[in-house]
Amino acid sequence: MGVCGSGKTTVGERLAKRLGWTFVEGDRLHPEVNVATMRAGRPLSDADRRPWLDAIAAAIAAEHRHGRQAVVACSALKKSYRERLTAGAGPLLFVHLDGTPTLLAERMAARRGHYMPPSLLASQLATLEPPGNDENAITLDAGLAPKTLVEHICAALSSPAPKEPAR
Repeated sequence: MGVCGSGKTTVGERLAKRLGWTFVEGDRLHPEVNVATMRAGRPLSDADRRPWLDAIAAAIAAEHRHGRQAVVACSALKKSYRERLTAGAGPLLFVHLDGTPTLLAERMAARRGHYMPPSLLASQLATLEPPGNDENAITLDAGLAPKTLVEHICAALSSPAPKEPAR
């Protein structure tokens, strides 16, 4: 989880490959109207995000029902969004990739073909509610190399079983 440009997809894909788990790209689950809204440079509202969060929660629940583990890349910017994602999914570990605004802006400016324009970074940073101590989450520096981030996440996953997330 994290704002745009934090490396969610890059790290998520590598982590899923390392663990042999399914990778779910949350951006692909956005309704087309959300993509059009973001492409036009307008931030999404909570109401806009509901169907998207429900689609991600359904994907997580489907993996859980089939006894599979998954890595899901999505912003999950607010605690209420993370709570919505955990409903019916069992314990989840949220990995917050936290970067400086400068790093995030540089990454966004360098990427091609993504519908999220750099102009939306400020609104995502304003919306972000970093995970609290009552959530099953770790926060890592998005500026670290993806390989290093994967190592840190694997270490967190191999520590004692994650606690049940706060509901």
